[in-house]
Amino acid sequence: MTLPDTLSALLGPDAVLRGPADTAAFTEDWRGRFREEAACVVLPRSSAEVAEVVRLCSAQRVPVLPQGGNTSLSGGSVPAANGARPVIIGLSRMRKVIGVDTGNNSMEVEAGCVLQTVQEAAIAANRLYPVSLGAEGSSQIGGTIATNAGGTSVLRYGNTRDNVLGLEVVLPDGTLWDGRYALRKNNTGYDLKHLFIGAEGTLGIITRAVLKLHPLPTAYAVAWLGVDSPETVLDILALFQEGCSAQMSAYEMINAQQLDNVLLHMPGRRNPLTGAHPWHVLIELSDTGNAEALDARLQQVLEQAMAREWVRDAVIAANHAQRATLWELRHSVSEANKKEGVGLTTDCAVPVSKVAEFIARATVAVHKIVPDMPVAVVAHMGDGNAHFIPFFSFEQWAAVPDQKAMAHHVRHVVNEVSHELGGTFSAEHGIGQTLIGEMAHYKPAAELQLMHAVKRAIDPLGLFNPGRVLPPQ
Repeated sequence: MTLPDTLSALLGPDAVLRGPADTAAFTEDWRGRFREEAACVVLPRSSAEVAEVVRLCSAQRVPVLPQGGNTSLSGGSVPAANGARPVIIGLSRMRKVIGVDTGNNSMEVEAGCVLQTVQEAAIAANRLYPVSLGAEGSSQIGGTIATNAGGTSVLRYGNTRDNVLGLEVVLPDGTLWDGRYALRKNNTGYDLKHLFIGAEGTLGIITRAVLKLHPLPTAYAVAWLGVDSPETVLDILALFQEGCSAQMSAYEMINAQQLDNVLLHMPGRRNPLTGAHPWHVLIELSDTGNAEALDARLQQVLEQAMAREWVRDAVIAANHAQRATLWELRHSVSEANKKEGVGLTTDCAVPVSKVAEFIARATVAVHKIVPDMPVAVVAHMGDGNAHFIPFFSFEQWAAVPDQKAMAHHVRHVVNEVSHELGGTFSAEHGIGQTLIGEMAHYKPAAELQLMHAVKRAIDPLGLFNPGRVLPPQ
């Protein structure tokens, strides 16, 4: 009996997908840039079933690829080109909200819960789960934890890592580790959950999570600004941090190229400002107090910035619908870029004070490779994470003789600028397939050795998501 046959007998035939037609949605990334076949796709309904599937795969030495919502931007959620075909374990059937403890400000969920569902369950309990990103309507909570997703609220609430209290994880030998501690303080040795947060499924499969909740804001103040330069954006950031840092929940920047992509490809979107501006900023303040007072605070600081001629134009959302419309522009960038052409997305982070210099130097670097190449910029300015995205049209990309080499070359010169400024080449998207070479190039040897030691200790057969995160030794 083949492994898929054994899995079908164990879980039922509807839980095992075979053949390209049935598995296509799981074997190709959402941008259509990576596609390789899998041995099969398994859709378990419980942690116990996940553990049993893993035990069977381990016994037959078959690789395992955990998959959440398959929204990866680095090719980390679909099979790799080299190596044996893996069994993809999709967690979409494990989507229960197990419970919300408002007294403890925590929530327990299964890993297949869609991020938006988690957010809505928190709101229903008058709480906030603050991790927010463009793919929140399809990304699953287990995937966001496995990649330590960032998003637009890191400035105030931190990355996903900062919002996870405990985990349940299936280890590569099928052992089920129950670390669902709902505690803020637990000083009892190694904090093992952090091994799995950001590990991209290379050490275990997250099956349940205990999440940290926060007070639900009752007031928001949101503004969209048109400005001249990233340097000015940093000046405005400093002004808002001085005036209302405790209320700042987001400070996002995009350039004109990025806004144009959204306006061109996403129906119903429109420029909030009357004129054209080279750079745009989305600011959000939130609090549990009075909405009028928060609006007044936003307007007061904004008037200071305009008096210094740092802001060329601005609009303040007058109600929830206008706030949602402004955020819709920001959250549309990935889908718009997919339609615009082949964007070579980078995920660098530098010290906040160096973001403007990073953008300027990276632009020079890519234009030495392809003169006048369009570049979209999407930056979480408050935390120093700048997605610098050089673009090829589909026709230009089709004419590139060695696309893999070109993609690496363009990304590498951008990553090199980040490195020179004390930054990183991966801030929130993960390593996946795309950045394995950069791991080998930039990570100190001692750090890689420690990571390999952890991998060997937990996954000695090397079956979990092979070819990801760690470069070969």
